[in-house]
Amino acid sequence: MADYDAIVVGAGLSGSTAAYCMAKAGLSVLVLERGDAAGVKNVTGGRLYGHSLEKIIPGFASEAPVERKIVRERVTMMTEDSCFTADFHSASRFADPACASYSVLRAEFDAWLAGKAEEAGCDIVCPAHADELLEENGKITGVKAGDDELTAEVVLLADGVNSLLGQKAGLKKELSPHHVAVGAKEVIELPKGVINDRFGLNDGEGAANLFAGFASGGMVGGGFLYTNKESLCLGLVITVADMAKSSIRLPDLLEKFRDHPAVKPLVAGGKLVEYSAHLVPEGGLAMLPALSADNLLLLGDAAGFCMNLGYTVRGMDLAIASGQLAAETVVEAKGKGDFSNAALSGYKSKLEQSFVLKDMQTHKHAPDFIEHTPRMFKEYPALAADVFTQLFRVDGTPSKLMLKKALPLISKVGFLNLIKDGLKGTRAL
Repeated sequence: MADYDAIVVGAGLSGSTAAYCMAKAGLSVLVLERGDAAGVKNVTGGRLYGHSLEKIIPGFASEAPVERKIVRERVTMMTEDSCFTADFHSASRFADPACASYSVLRAEFDAWLAGKAEEAGCDIVCPAHADELLEENGKITGVKAGDDELTAEVVLLADGVNSLLGQKAGLKKELSPHHVAVGAKEVIELPKGVINDRFGLNDGEGAANLFAGFASGGMVGGGFLYTNKESLCLGLVITVADMAKSSIRLPDLLEKFRDHPAVKPLVAGGKLVEYSAHLVPEGGLAMLPALSADNLLLLGDAAGFCMNLGYTVRGMDLAIASGQLAAETVVEAKGKGDFSNAALSGYKSKLEQSFVLKDMQTHKHAPDFIEHTPRMFKEYPALAADVFTQLFRVDGTPSKLMLKKALPLISKVGFLNLIKDGLKGTRAL
């Protein structure tokens, strides 16, 4: 007889959600987390679209350690000495919990969610590194963690983008440098009142800002800034393929980004309290692995559930939903006493019927568009700067109509390029 109905490897959002849902359904569940505590290894910074967790734990934001509710959205195109920002601010339009999003610090938030799973009845062991999958007659029977062999009827791999166990099981291939990005993040401490004043916020309100162009040094990627209660998360995400070809180090690029005229006043006087780096899945459907095998499921970042659309980046809500759907699949399999791949393949069907794979299918061309449209990171930020310089510059020379000011600048990029990229972008994003 197995020690547990299910063993979950990883206490991130997908793993803890799956454990919570399975335990609530009466299954015996063990979670193995390699960090000293849940959340210690999770450094994503840090926006949670709350709709998927709201369905599982209604009103979660009233008890969870969320930082601020995002009510201000900014997208900025940067050159070395200028920027153009689209700024949308509305508290009322994001009031409904079904569409609310929050800045979060993962170490705190993940620990809370893992605690909810423990309250529901599952066991969590930290630190515990799952080194190998146990097999008997070709069937996965559990995991080996150090000297311990722990058995279960099903194993759920929620061990992050670089899931070595998923690779060993044959569900995943080695990561392609075109499918993952490397992210670096700083947490910069600032008083609550200073953050409110600088971003035009009230207590509890937050802002999210994404950056393209100079932020990534013209490489495929961009910058981000999220406001927390008493800190800012500032960082960069660059594709591994581009970073490998670059002569500049990511920490140096982050420093240049922090010192940009558009960013420096926002972080001025702040105290750096944390620096971290991690890999981010950005390949979309192109990097989607096999999601199940006999007695085995793959969730969250390990399955590549992440979407970067340029104006928004999503991963946490997909991870949580994948955890819930994996749990539902395991509960059904337990009821039938069948944990074969045929039984567990219902997991993918559930994902296909949910927003997770529907959204990824809708935006399946986004990764290709972003990677193969270098003008998004070089020429277009420069074009925006040149156009607005002409529009707002008054120097005593005879003025021209707006169109006559803009056309010569657009021609430098190329009207055909602009039309082609515009059409491709509207079909991808």
